[in-house]
Amino acid sequence: MKTTKRNLIQLCLLGAVLLQAATSSAQPVTKIAAGGSQSFFLKSGGSLWVMGLNDKGQLGDGTLNPTNWPEKVLGTNVTTIAAGIDHTLFLKSDGSLWAMGRNSDGQLGDGTTDGGNYYTNRPEKIVASGVTAIAAGGYHSLFLKSDSSLWGMGYNYDGELGDSTYDQASIPEQIVPSGVTAIAAGESHSLFLKSDGSLWAMGFNEFGQLGDSNNNRDDVNIPEKIVPSGVTAIAAGDHHSLFLKSDGSLWAMGGNGFGELGDGTLNSGGTNSPEKIVASGVTAIAGGTDHSLFLKSDGSLWGMGDNDPGQLGDGTAHGTIQPEKIVASGVTAVAAGFFHSLFLKSDGSLWAMGDNQYGELGDRSLNDTNRIEQILGPYNRIAIQLMSGPKVRLSFVGLDGTNYALDRTFNLVPVNWMPQITNRADSVGVLVLTNTPVTTTNNFWRIRSVP
Repeated sequence: MKTTKRNLIQLCLLGAVLLQAATSSAQPVTKIAAGGSQSFFLKSGGSLWVMGLNDKGQLGDGTLNPTNWPEKVLGTNVTTIAAGIDHTLFLKSDGSLWAMGRNSDGQLGDGTTDGGNYYTNRPEKIVASGVTAIAAGGYHSLFLKSDSSLWGMGYNYDGELGDSTYDQASIPEQIVPSGVTAIAAGESHSLFLKSDGSLWAMGFNEFGQLGDSNNNRDDVNIPEKIVPSGVTAIAAGDHHSLFLKSDGSLWAMGGNGFGELGDGTLNSGGTNSPEKIVASGVTAIAGGTDHSLFLKSDGSLWGMGDNDPGQLGDGTAHGTIQPEKIVASGVTAVAAGFFHSLFLKSDGSLWAMGDNQYGELGDRSLNDTNRIEQILGPYNRIAIQLMSGPKVRLSFVGLDGTNYALDRTFNLVPVNWMPQITNRADSVGVLVLTNTPVTTTNNFWRIRSVP
């Protein structure tokens, strides 16, 4: 690879001071998804990465082994990812739908189920083309086609497929023929939007998560209109639901035993009609088991609800019954799992917090954290860590699998670059420089990509 300004990082280390760092076009993280105890992300090149629990093959790497560090499963062409409790869906650029993981109730849609622990640990093509959106619930799956039809498969004992029965489906079945624009799936309930901005729901309703004001909390096995117009985004937690309106207001309904609705109360029975939580400025939402996350237009991240393992990332183990600001700015996407949370920043960096029993945070440990933790940094940036004595340790985040050379000169005028060593970035692009600069001498160093 030819050395240019775009793939060159140049620095001066004298007392560990960074002189210059030129960024380049690399592969930032573009999308995230959080399942029960697993996490997924996509890079800009369309590669799919996984970490966490894998007991039903939900990571799709051909094993049943968990991983506490990001692992690449597919190299290109993945465009969207959705995660259930222990099954996973993704789309490719050709509009094909793929699935892996548990299939005990037909949630993969491949026509097989044994009512027990059937699973597949490799991605399996379910629909050849034309799929535009996906959602994974507890044990059911939803997807949209390019004709705006809604399809579903899997568990249906609470009516979450909305097909007027309570029978599970092991192959995709059409639920709504046209006009659907967005979908969300909770543990046992489903939400969707139509092109007129109306919100519809079906499935389990014991906690009022359908928001239909039904005091009997009856399950619903056909789509039911909840809000007639003006809804722009939806999210489904375990037993609660969130939605946004066109004015940027945030609304919630359903279970509220941990304050996940953010209305300032605790109510284990929940609320069965939508209530306004934030008046304006909300741009994105995510629902976990008993916690909720949302973004505001200024890029700030907010959370409410359960926080026992630290999924709100506020440095405590105490939940909150009203929205709490977690990050002040720069956040672009959020995802909520059982007891962990993920978010992206505008520089393409990936962050996480909460439960890490199975490595779902991807930080190479199994330790929970109640503070936000950077998992992958911005690409082509240099991190400087002071070591004992006069030395420092440099780490550089570049393109995964790329070779990088470290050069040194004692002067910039005249410059005399002397090659030091060539290192290869690991599977997530992290390069640790083995030839450590010494801060007591006037060393100038550069990193460049090489063939």
